[in-house]
Amino acid sequence: MDDKIVIASRVALELAPGELVNLGIGLPTLVANYLPPGVEVFFQSENGLVGVQPVPEIGLEDEFLTDAGGSPVGAVPGACAFDSAFSFGLIRGGHLSATVLGGLEVDEDGHLANWMVPGKMVPGMGGAMDLVTGAKRVIVAMTHTAKGAPKIIPKCTLPLTSVRRVDLVVTELAVIAPTPEGLVLREIAPGVSVEQVVKMTAARLIVPADVAQMPVAA
Repeated sequence: MDDKIVIASRVALELAPGELVNLGIGLPTLVANYLPPGVEVFFQSENGLVGVQPVPEIGLEDEFLTDAGGSPVGAVPGACAFDSAFSFGLIRGGHLSATVLGGLEVDEDGHLANWMVPGKMVPGMGGAMDLVTGAKRVIVAMTHTAKGAPKIIPKCTLPLTSVRRVDLVVTELAVIAPTPEGLVLREIAPGVSVEQVVKMTAARLIVPADVAQMPVAA
């Protein structure tokens, strides 16, 4: 199974009916495709839309209906569009149940770096800093490594998105919970061993006696 599907389908299980959830650009947008049957979640995009639904079929895109990254999205019946001031009022006011964001690095303190790489041109910081600070729960959805190098490391080397500790990290290999004591390995993906996860993680992991298997989409 594709790594992104493994990650997105596992993150979808973290969302509860009726929650207001922000999906970051890139991999996190896939989460909307894997909600369990009967779970209705209200997805928010920081450019000003509540009621985002998965990308429409090819040919049905609306150039005026996009997510924060400029990619086409759909809107559920009754969706609400508004300006950026209202959108960031929701975010900064603590009204989001959760945000799902991609990551470049996560460290042993649970700090996330995801908004820039020094020396690389970026269009701006977007809403990442506000989301990590304002959402009730922060879930990081990212691949475990990048070009073979671990992304879960002792200390972030890239600029931090926030000094707040994130709540959960989901990769194609594992589910890891940052805690005051350190990074706790909660689940491992099917066919993956604890030893493999430890080997591919540069940060120190706290490994309980029993580590559950990660449920993924069929």
